[in-house]
Amino acid sequence: MPNAETTNTNFIEEMIVNDIENGVIKAPITRFPPEPNGYLHIGHAKSICLNFGLAEQFGGECNLRFDDTNPAKEETEYVESIKNDVKWLGFEWANLCHASDYFDQFHMWAIDLIKAGKAYVDDQNAEEIRANRGTLTRGGEESPYRNRSMEENLDLFERMTKGEFDEGSRVLRAKIDMASKNLNMRDPVMYRILKRDHYRTGDKWRVYPMYDYAHGYEDAIEGITHSICTLEFQDHRPLYDWFIENVCVPHVPHQYEFARLNLTYTVMSKRKLLELVSSKIVSGWDDPRMPTICGFRRRGYTPSSIRRFCREIGLSKADSMVEIELLQHFLREELNKTAIRVMAVLRPLKVVLTNWPEDFVDELPAENNPEDENAGMRTIKFGREIYIDRDDFMEEPVKGYFRLSPNKEVRLKHAYMITCTDVVKNEAGEIIELHCTVDMESRGGDTPDRRKVKGTLHWVWAGDAVPAKVNLYGNLFTLRNMSDMEEDKDYKDYINPGSLIVLENALVEPLLASAKPMDRYQFMRHGYFCADMDLTESNLVFNLTVSLKDSWAKELKK
Repeated sequence: MPNAETTNTNFIEEMIVNDIENGVIKAPITRFPPEPNGYLHIGHAKSICLNFGLAEQFGGECNLRFDDTNPAKEETEYVESIKNDVKWLGFEWANLCHASDYFDQFHMWAIDLIKAGKAYVDDQNAEEIRANRGTLTRGGEESPYRNRSMEENLDLFERMTKGEFDEGSRVLRAKIDMASKNLNMRDPVMYRILKRDHYRTGDKWRVYPMYDYAHGYEDAIEGITHSICTLEFQDHRPLYDWFIENVCVPHVPHQYEFARLNLTYTVMSKRKLLELVSSKIVSGWDDPRMPTICGFRRRGYTPSSIRRFCREIGLSKADSMVEIELLQHFLREELNKTAIRVMAVLRPLKVVLTNWPEDFVDELPAENNPEDENAGMRTIKFGREIYIDRDDFMEEPVKGYFRLSPNKEVRLKHAYMITCTDVVKNEAGEIIELHCTVDMESRGGDTPDRRKVKGTLHWVWAGDAVPAKVNLYGNLFTLRNMSDMEEDKDYKDYINPGSLIVLENALVEPLLASAKPMDRYQFMRHGYFCADMDLTESNLVFNLTVSLKDSWAKELKK
């Protein structure tokens, strides 16, 4: 379990402290209640860290609860993925719960509300109910079926439960106040007919509860002390309380709201994420460009970096936009301390060292990680033929270009200084090879005369370089704030065509031939990479996790 590290106390922590000091509770009982209709995204990670973190911080408990009240959209696949994500983030639930565990109790409470004259069966269809609901400035109209007798309502609800009526033909509604200023209180629907088999209860039920009806009762049954929701549920709180107050519950919970996470260059609508997957714009829910937790995992993010991000952005009661670069900064800080430095040539260009002895192979020492004194050293081999990145050579260099060019000297990392003497091209005029000379007295990057060389390049030796595929990932969308879309455009109009660049012919150090899935490395001068989950010894694949450039480091020091 992760340590409950905290910085500034947030308003929910203050409430819990106050409740404990006043004897209202001994310790908090929280819950993380996803609907299993999709994979979790980074916004859910904030809620996971909050609910499980509060329970851990104050010696309480947190339940993992599946709000599985809609069998039309829910699947066991999503249930398992959610459990895996919570565990991967480093948390364990006190109890594994499901809304479907309580369907019998929900149904009994619905009958209690009917008997109390506080619920009725409405024959209006969804469109009629919506039209009669009213607006923010105009009250709603009462249903013509609102004043049915208790006996008729009980009979109709029983027949709905048995599946005697078609889907959409009838609903059970709470009888509250059609003139309320809060639209949620205008006789909300409690049950609808769905003739769908549930992934847990099979064909037992033909009616299913709405989320607003079930939510508070789930909390009451589980003894939740602090039911923490995002801000869009703030206007639903009076309804949450109304359902609790109008039946006999074993415990009275309370709902609190906080601002949800909005991240730049990202959409977090489950509907849109599902569309990205089903339309094959991305390779799946765990595509490294997706904001899903499994997508971040496959890209190489660590649980601790995500937990730190969620902790540092804190809680507020106002929506705001968080820069994705901040999340990248926390990951970069961690990987800088833990990732082994290796050399990888992403777009290889062959270099022949013309004055290097034909059969001589040098062995050079290299630090695994200069930030970790316990990381140790390794030996890398160097010979007559090497590869450098094609981007590190320019035949006609521009001003300020310090890498390799004709008659220019550069330093090779860990190795020697070389000077380009000849450029070899094919019939199409494309550069296919460079000829260079080596200063044999510059082993380790220094020379007896201590001359200064500005450019330092990474490289791999042709004698033991290992082929690999490298995936370069960027933001999936080009628009910083996806809520600023132009009116006549769809979110898919902002798909970034350069969000994935696949390099099939990269060459890497032989050390990477033994990489295991999800091993993390710093490819020197490129960024941090991880071995893909589908990596094998015969198919090395590495994903760009995050670049080396950090735009947030200076900001956080201010």
